[in-house]
Amino acid sequence: MAPGTNEKQPTEAKDDERVTALRRFAAAGRNWRRAQLAGSAALLAIALTGGAIAFGASGNSGTAPMASSSAVSPGLLASGSLDASIASLQAHLRTQPKDSDSWATLGLAYVEQARTKGDPSRYPQAEKSLKRALQITPGNDQALAGEAALAAARHEFAQALTYADQALKQNPYSADALSSRIDALVELGRYDDAAKAADLADRRKPGVPVFTRYAYVRELRGDVKTARQVLRQALATATSKGDIAYVSAQLGLLAWNQGDYKSALDYYARALTADENYLPALEGRARAQAATGDRADAIKGMELVVSRYPLPQPLVELGELYEDRGAEGDKAKAEDQYALVEAWIALARANGVNADLDTALAAADHGDKAEALKAARAEWARRHTVHTADALAWALHVNGQDKEALPYARQASATGYRNASFSYHLGIIELANGQKAAGRAALTKALKLNPGFSPLGARAARKALEASK
Repeated sequence: MAPGTNEKQPTEAKDDERVTALRRFAAAGRNWRRAQLAGSAALLAIALTGGAIAFGASGNSGTAPMASSSAVSPGLLASGSLDASIASLQAHLRTQPKDSDSWATLGLAYVEQARTKGDPSRYPQAEKSLKRALQITPGNDQALAGEAALAAARHEFAQALTYADQALKQNPYSADALSSRIDALVELGRYDDAAKAADLADRRKPGVPVFTRYAYVRELRGDVKTARQVLRQALATATSKGDIAYVSAQLGLLAWNQGDYKSALDYYARALTADENYLPALEGRARAQAATGDRADAIKGMELVVSRYPLPQPLVELGELYEDRGAEGDKAKAEDQYALVEAWIALARANGVNADLDTALAAADHGDKAEALKAARAEWARRHTVHTADALAWALHVNGQDKEALPYARQASATGYRNASFSYHLGIIELANGQKAAGRAALTKALKLNPGFSPLGARAARKALEASK
């Protein structure tokens, strides 16, 4: 097809079909009870899988072969390369069905495809491919690393750690396993162990996937300077378009978190120069545009993101942008985005993804507050991270349990992680507990660090400061 025509590529058409299916599902189920929604999500999953890439269920003895970062080399994420790699693997396995390494690679690719396209229906395909690899070759380190990545994608981080350790027993230099092990330890809240794991991975298998994780561990501990330095070094060594887009977007996010919107926009522009369709850069650019007051372009950009990949965070962000604009019909548009979040969560759960953190974060401000608290408590029972502490604190607050919320809000900031949203939540909760000076200090810190951290949250922070004078 010649450049500049309006004809859609096959993968783009499939993306549109998935988004349309999700929107129809959300519209039909907006007034259903959650139990009905979750049950019907399975039907949507079947519809999505039917249009997805699948390795013939009727062939090969009847066996058929998803905000952290990927265990797959970002080089695979350049536009079209992942889909093309999957198609090539499928063709190869039709003629060589006993190639366990290819089954393992296919499974890991499905995990990445699910994550980057926002389609949890790919996870069962990944699971089947990885199990096939292990049936053919028990102890296949690549397949075990794939199982670790799949478990992490489904938010089963203890299981991810187990699989990563098993893979490293077979191959101590497995880049995928080393990366997944860092991810698992971070998501379990074991930050000291994650730092050691990042050091080990850097010694054994330095590269972009390890560098970006190393930087994130340092950022979580408040060492922004080192995180920035490591990411810049990674960008300087990146050669593929996928690597350049990936690392540039990570630098953009780091700059955004520190309120440096000019640098964030510059890095996102660099990412999009390498890959004009790179989702994290498109989303980050829209977020930074909103923070600089460019609301029209921010809404346009976020609409583009959710039209392709309707994931919870950009859906909530778009809804809040509509609410902040407040034009005629914007309230209804915002509610549509929040309904899509519920639909995605139900679909994710139907495909084995633990979506409690997504539920807690979205429902606390834009849904069922009791459900938000239930989900946050469930997530806290599984893992103690700064993000789960913050989510639980905020869910407790919106349910009127501020005394219980305060220790969790403080724990969210205990590592030194510089996050304006966390400081905002802490400040509101401290004010609710009668701690005026501390609350005002936390709110001031949030707005000084990142004054545009959220269109609605920043407004609420300023209002609370004014009211507490």
